[in-house]
Amino acid sequence: MLVVQEALIPRLVTADDAFEAVSNCLAAMARGEARNFPVVREALGEGRQYGFKSGIDLSAGMLGVKSGGYFPGNAARGLINHQSSIFLFDPETGRPVAMVGGNLLTALRTAAASAISIDRLARPEARVLGIVGAGHQSVFQLRAAARVRQFERVIAWNLHPEMLPRLGDAVAELGLPFESVPLDRMREADVIITITSAPEASLMSAHVSDGTHLACMGTDTRGKQEVEPALLARARVFTDEMAQSVTIGEAQHAVSGGLLKAEDIVPLGAVLTGESPGRQSASEITLFDGTGVALQDLAVAAIALANAKRLGLGTEIDA
Repeated sequence: MLVVQEALIPRLVTADDAFEAVSNCLAAMARGEARNFPVVREALGEGRQYGFKSGIDLSAGMLGVKSGGYFPGNAARGLINHQSSIFLFDPETGRPVAMVGGNLLTALRTAAASAISIDRLARPEARVLGIVGAGHQSVFQLRAAARVRQFERVIAWNLHPEMLPRLGDAVAELGLPFESVPLDRMREADVIITITSAPEASLMSAHVSDGTHLACMGTDTRGKQEVEPALLARARVFTDEMAQSVTIGEAQHAVSGGLLKAEDIVPLGAVLTGESPGRQSASEITLFDGTGVALQDLAVAAIALANAKRLGLGTEIDA
């Protein structure tokens, strides 16, 4: 088994790699060639979450699991809050093939999924990007979004505004103006990314204009919530994985409240394969419920593994 340490990942997987891998993964899911297994998530107290996401992709010959979670006390320890490792297995024999550091890969694949939704669902003329959240993953989200649309400015809100300058610095690196705004000014945005770990909604329906595309990327656990359910009732809703969307994703609240029918949610992969249309009018609100699926983790980990082998990196151990 090859151990591919977290420190090696920046040399092995690019944002372009992640975009392609996640696109292929979503399409394979839509074609029925890949499936995710039920997610195991457990609350550990004090905001900590731990769990497992696993799945199999027959088209790519991948079987594996990501183990990890969210540990909000890590920042004080000089660590990022999201910690994870990805394990790959031979789908024919079950023998372990690799253990791959999953922290950067999680950020890259999450940002890639968001960017794919923007690429396929946002209006072509979208010029103002709004970001709700300023944690570790917000910068990855920003950079990925900027690769698929020619934004002219970025506005952002965070519950703890002292965290916004870091995001502002990343915006400046892209040569764009940046402004910290109250939530009601998100109405100025053509695209809004929410990337928080909130237990209750911050973005309300009144904060969003017609024609906006939203990528809601933070809700991946029962009880989490980033946006008001009434906003999903106004929108055409897309997701990465239907079962997760209605149980642990942003749609859980709208579906349980009777504001959204589960059967009306569209898999983003079906848009990629041409089975379902994307945006249908300039005034339509589109919303991507990005719950984060195991198959995305396996896809980017497989790239890391292949490149590590090609470059002679990583540590071989008996398993």
